[in-house]
Amino acid sequence: MERGIKGGEVMKVKKGVLKSFNATGYTATVQVSSSYKVYLEDIAVARNLPSAEMVAGRKVAVVFFDENSPKEAVVVAVYT
Repeated sequence: MERGIKGGEVMKVKKGVLKSFNATGYTATVQVSSSYKVYLEDIAVARNLPSAEMVAGRKVAVVFFDENSPKEAVVVAVYT
């Protein structure tokens, strides 16, 4: 899914699976659904998501502000 941002930039929202969560740094390791062999590590997690919900194996929604730079991504939702 693509959404336009003021200034012409485009961000993408992708589904993924949570592989691990670091509560200290509020970062996660995520396997993006379209990539079965590649994990994105140290992805920022939105602080409004309770750490108790960040359980390995749960589905997550990840916003990519720049697809070429995974460090510019953030986990914005967790769901079953």
